Amino acid sequence: MKTEFNLTDQERSVLQEISRRTGKTEGALIREAVGRLIDEFQIESRQVLMRKAKGIWKDRSDGPAFEDLRREWDRFQS
Repeated sequence: MKTEFNLTDQERSVLQEISRRTGKTEGALIREAVGRLIDEFQIESRQVLMRKAKGIWKDRSDGPAFEDLRREWDRFQS
């Protein structure tokens, strides 16, 4: 898929310099940068979800005891 976007003269100049120094095409550098941005966003999204889930079981008393769960897990590891 092709996507068009505009760069400032300075951004374009720096991108060309990075391309020259690394031997990577400008397109490859842009795809790499977009990939890093997506990775960062996904990590942040997971962290937000984990923070929201933190402690959701703390006030519950209807679940099995931790020791029982651990004993069961240890049984499967042997």
